[in-house]
Amino acid sequence: MDFTGVYHKTSEQMSYALNENELIINLKTGYDVKQVFIHYGDPFDAGILGGNEKWTGRREEIVYKKRLPHQIWWTTTLTPPYKRCKYYFELHTEDEVWYYLENGFLTEEQISMEGRMLQCFIVPWMNPADVNRTPGWVNDTVWYQIFPDRFCNGTPEKEEPGVTPWQTGKVTNRERYGGNLEGIRQKLPYLQKLGITGIYLNPIMEAESNHKYDTADYTRIDPAFGDDCVMRSLCRQAHERGIRIMVDAVFNHCGRKFGPWMDVLEKGRDSAYADWFMIRDWENLKRHADTRDGRFFSFAFADWMPKLNTNNEEVIAYFCKVCEDWVKKYDIDGIRFDVGNEVSHRFLKRIREHLKKIRPDIYLLGEIWHDASQWLQGDEYDSVMNYPLLSGIHDFFLDKSLGKEEFEYMVNRCYTMYMQQNNNVMFNLLDSHDTERLMSRFHDLDLFYQQLAVLFTLPGSPCIYYGTEIAMEGGFDPDCRRCMPWDEINSDENVKRIGQMRQLINLRRTEAACRSLYFHFPNQYENRRCVEYVKLDGENRKLEVLLNCSEEAVKTEPGAEVLFSRNYHDGILEPKGTLIRRKD
Repeated sequence: MDFTGVYHKTSEQMSYALNENELIINLKTGYDVKQVFIHYGDPFDAGILGGNEKWTGRREEIVYKKRLPHQIWWTTTLTPPYKRCKYYFELHTEDEVWYYLENGFLTEEQISMEGRMLQCFIVPWMNPADVNRTPGWVNDTVWYQIFPDRFCNGTPEKEEPGVTPWQTGKVTNRERYGGNLEGIRQKLPYLQKLGITGIYLNPIMEAESNHKYDTADYTRIDPAFGDDCVMRSLCRQAHERGIRIMVDAVFNHCGRKFGPWMDVLEKGRDSAYADWFMIRDWENLKRHADTRDGRFFSFAFADWMPKLNTNNEEVIAYFCKVCEDWVKKYDIDGIRFDVGNEVSHRFLKRIREHLKKIRPDIYLLGEIWHDASQWLQGDEYDSVMNYPLLSGIHDFFLDKSLGKEEFEYMVNRCYTMYMQQNNNVMFNLLDSHDTERLMSRFHDLDLFYQQLAVLFTLPGSPCIYYGTEIAMEGGFDPDCRRCMPWDEINSDENVKRIGQMRQLINLRRTEAACRSLYFHFPNQYENRRCVEYVKLDGENRKLEVLLNCSEEAVKTEPGAEVLFSRNYHDGILEPKGTLIRRKD
């Protein structure tokens, strides 16, 4: 047996309480392992210290598994009656049987040896207070991300100095186009008709730039966007239409006009806010250049966005109060934390505890582009932006040498990184204000809709970036932040595209299998780039997703009702074709 391929630990996503009663156990092995059994029971089944009675446990086969590039992920759900669990694994290859315990591997003879003290894996107590709980409403939500300055100007009659006329085409970070909260409020009927049930707003607090990631005042809506009254009206009317609101929190760094930073620049070491920042060279603090010289830490070396010291107790208390006020003043439903992997764990634990007491179902989302396991243990974020899934989907469509097995491995990797409750509310996206727009990656509508079909049928909470419903184009930041072309929204082409997006959103909202965590890859088609996966709901209803990513037509197996399709007719899925249907 390949011992190096076997791995388990009683923490993180390998062994955890799904809820107060159910325990999830996961195990990785090499492909040489063909069958796995788990022996489990209460640690005290043989008495407090065991005595003369040998602990044996109940033997049960683990049947659910996912394929990874070089390993198999085995998973089972146990229900320990007394909230404790002791267990070990029995691994079968074609010609060997090994027992895997906390201290390694034993043979049949060794594990049966009289008097041996077995070092089993132990879950000592499934404490309800330690269960990772995520807000249930998020899985049912379809998000729509809005970059406020470029979405809609709801007050065009107010001619403000420095505002560039609304336009289509390329943009930079220098212009301000006048989009505001009133414009978003006026477009709520449009978003409701599209099927949107959640709005994610890029920063709306006062700042110098048009992107507002250089906050000057965390307590004041940027005057270019409106005021408290407009924000409250937006949130109230959105809620009346069944739409949640999530705001962007920039707590890793601030802007150069933030009061405490200005005080530090003026008073130096004597400032009451000296420890609010991470300054190492006070003599050269005011030098105008990027921060590669190390005089202080900043976001991405930008000296106009100094990094906040989120270890500082005053900083933690200040931002706890800021978030509390946002919740109470505007009735927001979620907060997205910008640069969410650089703020301190201490800060996040405190802010979560503070906010969950005020609003238990608030959604706390971290911007993390990599494996975020250490932030998703139930005491910091509920979820992160699923950039690993975004990049995996993109790379599969880009790299024609990858086959359907690599697609399966990629998806399985993304959904074995975290606990089920986090996967259920993962923030899935295909583009954002930080990336090239989806349509601009391949300039191909068929590939565009194939990727959207994946987005709307995998576990988590899907988000589309404003304009994606009309296949809006845009290069990398800042060109991905173009103005929404409202004057063209009712063209025949855009009406058709909006109709297809509405169809996908409706499919997501009405089909339980789309929102389900359960899926598998049957791989019944010989074509190496014909991706097939089946989603399962809780009542044995199945949904099949077929993507023909090859250059040859594929004859499909018999199925039931077609729910969404492109380039599909008479049982033939053409190249670049998409098919979502019920499975017989």
